[in-house]
Parts: sequence; structure tokens; C-alpha cells
Amino acid sequence: MKKQIITKERSLTKETEDLLNQQIDMEGKSAAYYLSMASWCDMKGYSNSAQFLYLHSEEERQHMLKLFSYINNAGGHALQPETTGIKHQFKSLLEVFELILEHEIKVTRSINKLVDHCFNIKDFTTFQFLQWFVTEQREEETLARRALELFDIIGEEGVGLWTIDLEIGKLEGEQTPGSPAVDQTNGG
Repeated sequence: MKKQIITKERSLTKETEDLLNQQIDMEGKSAAYYLSMASWCDMKGYSNSAQFLYLHSEEERQHMLKLFSYINNAGGHALQPETTGIKHQFKSLLEVFELILEHEIKVTRSINKLVDHCFNIKDFTTFQFLQWFVTEQREEETLARRALELFDIIGEEGVGLWTIDLEIGKLEGEQTPGSPAVDQTNGG
């Protein structure tokens, strides 16, 4: 039997690996959270908002996988997050989008903490890798704010919610090119 040789040397510190795995956990929970929100929207008839959230759930999963690859390629061990405590019921469509903005701000703070850590320990390789996430988080927060602005501009009365749902469907076109998409014709 041939013995496999694994290099123990690496530039990725254990502390950085742990912080990256915490970010994986956050991205995994984001994917699950948005999937739950998408299902609720589907159930309530907000089909454009549901599609928007299905796409964002998949995007968050892709963020998680990007971190997975980085950790493993750097000699670390990426860990699959546990997904528990996901909310499944919401009071309103407005609440869904308020929670999205709140959540994206938490993700931004987490990314900033990770970037700060890498800068301080002079892990410029990981620091550079994380710049993509810094930019992505600005886009995510902006998109969440745009969605909430629709509630203020249009209002929820009369056909307001229907119109808001239509407009949320159009927000996806404002996303950066190359975002992963969910094929709804094949169930997911």
C-alpha cells in the first residue's frame, strides 16, 4: 500500500482558517435563510420576490463554495456548516426585506472583521482573496436598500404589494453579470 504524503507547511494560520470557516457558516446560513424566505414568498403569491430570493440563495451558496475552495487549496480544512434555527414564517413582505438588509449588514461586518484580521497579520494573499467579498457586500447591501425603497415609494395599499413584487423582480437585472441563476423550469 502506497503511503500518501501530505505537506504540513502552509501560510494560512489556524486562526485565519477558523475565521474563514465562520464565514462559511454565515454564507451557508444566508443560503438557507433566503431559501426559506423564497418558499414563504412563493406560498404567499409573491412570485417575483420568490424568484429573486431563490437566486440569492444560490448566490450565497456559491459564496460559501468559493471560501471552501480557498481554505482547502491553502492547506486548510473547510467545514460544512450546520443549518439550524432558520425562520420559516414572516409577518409581511416588508419584514422579509427588512430582515435581508439587517442580515447583509451582519455579513458585511463579518467580512470586514476577517479582512482586518488578515491585514493585521500581514496575510496579504487571503486579504487579496477577500476583496471580492468586500465589493460583493457593498452590492448586496445596496440591492437590499433598493428593495426596501420600493415599499416607501410605492406603498403597500391597493395594488402596491403587487407592484412592489413586480419591481423586485426587475432588481435582479441590476445585479452584476455572472451571478448564478436558478432554473425554475426544472424545479430548481
